[in-house]
Amino acid sequence: MNNKTISPYLELGKINTLRVDRETPHGVFIMAEDGNDVLLPQAYTTEDMIENTLVDVFLYTDSEDRLIATTLQPKAMLDEFALLEVVDTAPFGAFMDWGLPKDLLVPTQLQKTPFQIGEKRFVKVVYDERTHRLVGSEKLGDFFERRVKDLSPHKEVDILIITKTPLGFKCIVNDKYEGLIYHNEIFENIALGDKKKAYVKTIRKDGNIDLTLRKPGSKKSAQGSDKVLELLKANKGIMPYNYKSDANLIKDVFGLSKKEFKRSLTKLQEEGKITVKDTGIYLV
Repeated sequence: MNNKTISPYLELGKINTLRVDRETPHGVFIMAEDGNDVLLPQAYTTEDMIENTLVDVFLYTDSEDRLIATTLQPKAMLDEFALLEVVDTAPFGAFMDWGLPKDLLVPTQLQKTPFQIGEKRFVKVVYDERTHRLVGSEKLGDFFERRVKDLSPHKEVDILIITKTPLGFKCIVNDKYEGLIYHNEIFENIALGDKKKAYVKTIRKDGNIDLTLRKPGSKKSAQGSDKVLELLKANKGIMPYNYKSDANLIKDVFGLSKKEFKRSLTKLQEEGKITVKDTGIYLV
């Protein structure tokens, strides 16, 4: 049995569950509970879309600003963030590939700096009240909540990495706050678009949140020695590193600071688990 519930009305920028009402040469018209309908073009129809069946569709506007349905799902829906590629530019804005036949427009006034074809930018899909269209906005700061109500130090949060700055990486925290992980606290490879778990360090007066990727209360030396052992075992018990290895290389390979790495080597040697020589680390 189909347990879907028909959407009460048509919602732009969201997934709607609509009832097949009638077929036409151009596709099928599908209807919300309030009686308003929209065309699902022939390209997205299937044989099982018969009268009164329910179908899940995404609603957006076509090139003539008419409401249209598709069974495709975009990379971001209304009020969602995504890292999208610029596929074309014009004097009035840039067009982003968001997974639909019609690209997402980011108007010039909603760009921080001019967009270039081929680059990727973080944008939020928003509703433009003037044109009644979905557009993208790179001015993400306009959308963050500044009064942090439901977080406290050490609490685990979901983050999305959105930009690299001289201080660190800016993040979207729990889809509504702005956060920062400082460079000197990052000991693993991260990239724009990564989704991770993090922990609140400090909530500043301006509403921004300082974050850490390390779980509060965890023992750094234990974590570090565990990483070294795991990698040694994965590399047949030999790795070409020692106390004199370059700090950036250590960070890339082990995800540790030089200080943590040296502490971990000492701990593992004292426990008789490894031997460190000029030629590298050896599993005992």
